Amino acid sequence: MSFSVLVVDDDNEIRHMLCMLLQLTGYETEEAVDGVDARSKVRQNQPDIIILDVMMPKMDGITLCKLLRAEEATARLPIIMLSGKMNGDAIAEGLQAGADRYLTKPTGLDVLTDTISDLLQDALTEQRSGQFHR
Repeated sequence: MSFSVLVVDDDNEIRHMLCMLLQLTGYETEEAVDGVDARSKVRQNQPDIIILDVMMPKMDGITLCKLLRAEEATARLPIIMLSGKMNGDAIAEGLQAGADRYLTKPTGLDVLTDTISDLLQDALTEQRSGQFHR
């Protein structure tokens, strides 16, 4: 079974590189250039997990995360924030917005794929048990 990852980042090079690396490790990927684009794509075809940049035009990652958490269909969708903002306030803001994890750029591929795997495993376990902990 292949899992789908929506990679949301306004930097074309970062977005393409993440998608390429994730595809090499067996994930299906889709790209979005900002929060507005991502929200539309989530509504069309909900991914299994989102990797979300914080600082983007049109709609930033914090706003998108809050909107996704407020909607029943996406309230439990695993979200990893991946950002260049490394200070404690930025991390706290991302987690308070509803991100499951907050990773800073640059992040190693092994850390990213381990985090994705952990969150997907947690989501599958919650679905099977019928218990949701958000």
